[in-house]
Amino acid sequence: MKIFTEIIKKNLRVPIAASAPGNGEVVTRQLDVALLSVGFKLSAELYQLLAKLHPVVVKDIGADVLVAVGELVGDHIEHNVYFKQFPDGIPDTIEFWTELIGDALRDPASEKQVTLNLSFGVVNLLDLPKYGKYLHSYADMLAVHEQFIASTKDRMTVLHLGCAISEEASNLYRALAESPVPLNEGDRGLLETLAEMCLSDEQPQRIPIRENRAIVNVVRINNERIPIVDTPTDVLRLACALSGGDVTLVETTKFTSFPRQVRALLMAALDSVIEGSPAKLADVNQYRERWKRLGERLHPHEYRTLIHAQDVFAVARRNKRVQSLAAKVEIAFAHKNNAQAIKLLAAAPGMLFRSLDRVLRSLGDQDIKALIDTVQAVVHKVSGRVILSVREHLQNRIAEREAPSRIFANSQGKAWVAPDSRTAIEQGTIERLFDIFDAELLRRLPNVERLIVNREVSSLALPLSDKNKASGFAIMPRGSRFPIGDGILRFFVYWKEKAKPTDYDLSVILLDEKFQTVNQLSWTNLRTADDAAFHSGDITSAATGATEFVDINLDTVNCKYIVPQVNIFAGESFQDVEECFFGFMKRTHEQRGKPFEAATVRMKSDLRGKGRVALPVAFIKDEDKWSVKWMQLYLTGRPRFNRVETNRLSTALLVGGIVERQYISLAYLTDLLMRKADVSSWYEEQELTEPITYVGVTIPEGIPAGSRLISLSNLQEIIPA
Repeated sequence: MKIFTEIIKKNLRVPIAASAPGNGEVVTRQLDVALLSVGFKLSAELYQLLAKLHPVVVKDIGADVLVAVGELVGDHIEHNVYFKQFPDGIPDTIEFWTELIGDALRDPASEKQVTLNLSFGVVNLLDLPKYGKYLHSYADMLAVHEQFIASTKDRMTVLHLGCAISEEASNLYRALAESPVPLNEGDRGLLETLAEMCLSDEQPQRIPIRENRAIVNVVRINNERIPIVDTPTDVLRLACALSGGDVTLVETTKFTSFPRQVRALLMAALDSVIEGSPAKLADVNQYRERWKRLGERLHPHEYRTLIHAQDVFAVARRNKRVQSLAAKVEIAFAHKNNAQAIKLLAAAPGMLFRSLDRVLRSLGDQDIKALIDTVQAVVHKVSGRVILSVREHLQNRIAEREAPSRIFANSQGKAWVAPDSRTAIEQGTIERLFDIFDAELLRRLPNVERLIVNREVSSLALPLSDKNKASGFAIMPRGSRFPIGDGILRFFVYWKEKAKPTDYDLSVILLDEKFQTVNQLSWTNLRTADDAAFHSGDITSAATGATEFVDINLDTVNCKYIVPQVNIFAGESFQDVEECFFGFMKRTHEQRGKPFEAATVRMKSDLRGKGRVALPVAFIKDEDKWSVKWMQLYLTGRPRFNRVETNRLSTALLVGGIVERQYISLAYLTDLLMRKADVSSWYEEQELTEPITYVGVTIPEGIPAGSRLISLSNLQEIIPA
């Protein structure tokens, strides 16, 4: 992992250290021109600094910058297409297949098998020599396309001047470690690299997410430092991380054999935790089998003096019984002792908040008052992320907003819909809880002297968890909605197989206002009858990489919702392939160019979920205006042969659930920030001279040094601790 390019991709900042001075104006101008062709530009400050460096230095920096932005938007790949004139010249699907059958019957190598299939009234497209394979080179495809026509509507992303790479790395390390929300897989890997790099730097003041703590603790253990733990589960996560396993504990880890020194550190940490809080022994019950397996590797019998650590494994083996708080609460509810249940939950405020819906449905009017008083008393002990999550949940329980179904998404991004059979919660109760939440969050937000907010963030959802957020470019939190305008919408998916032939299929479902299917685009339907949408053709394996595209004319397509999906038809999963990403571009009707033009890429998202059908985004039409809504979900699908025709009903249900759900928006927190700021205003491209706190999707030029900046790359920092 090259940290220089990772910092650019993560923060859109170019790390620059003191270097040999010189006249780098010409090379800097060449770099800026090259960046413009892929939709990026140097900020004025960055341009001016580079122009004063030696040309050789600028050339070296520029090479890495171009690599970083190319990978960020997917321009590091030569994206070929099956039909080389795409989007022109796309045939009718049946006519296309008929032509391929004719070619196969004239080919001695395939004639016998195809004839046999036809005698049974079937056709296997994979038996047709010209199906699913590139029949021309990338250069051949370029030769038939006109030059790209730049437009003022093309994306232009500014690259800003960063600090020295050591300072940028240290700042990013602390930001990731101190994140108030769980990180995705890519950021967890980056955190691990940075933790090793920044071992001697200033360390994070607190690490609220325990998965992140485990990653940092691995580095501490490997460098003979005491790990930071305060629960038995922290030690279990650390053991998983040391074994190269899953720190999220979603998957079972096969523990490695630990060196004696590491065993001693883990046992000592475990002993210290239980000695300080014996009640935490109850935590062992949740992962009892894993503790038994870990005990086989830690050899507890060698540490007889660590009596508190011995108790952990006694509980795991059920030689010692410890009743968990959750069990005590369940017993209280079973005996209809609501007062006792509330009293018990008050000792674990986080558990109380996560159980609020269930508790509210179990209580009478008198108990409701006691519950609200308890919430008021303990709210200051609950993390800001949990308060916001509960607020989002309850705002979807207000009677007039309730939907007949519920959408669920697990920690792996897999989603499903189920009927909502819960009893209603009285609206006045919810509003009283909201008053408590709002007051507490307002208290925690920092005092800001001057706040400027870009209105474009108002429709973004708060990132309450990044665990399922894909790595990539311009990725917004699930539930965010953003306008995209009109013109041509172009989807793309690229994949490269690792060990066996792999066939992914880009498909699109078009839905009406009732979420009923209007039409679909896929390898079984290459174009719509009204010529509003076209598919670039099916590629059935990707030894050297493959790309599929879909074009949709937003001005003429007849539907309410456009839902792209990526189906695994055969071969490796999203997690197993060498590389895989999805994205979309926006073009005007006048633009030409290659099928893939980096300057028109509006979003590019890696696909690494565990389902067999990916649903990255959905597009929604309201009063002739189109917007995109982030879904970032996966359907389980079938082991093989997933097709748009077989999953369109489940897709429609998920889209309905996502569209109808009320996500807590960034506007909610920015409104609270504006109430607390000494001076606040909306961003109007005004000239700024003093440091500010700025909140926006991207960072504009001209922000004074010393300002606090919150954008897509660090949205989670706005969430109070």
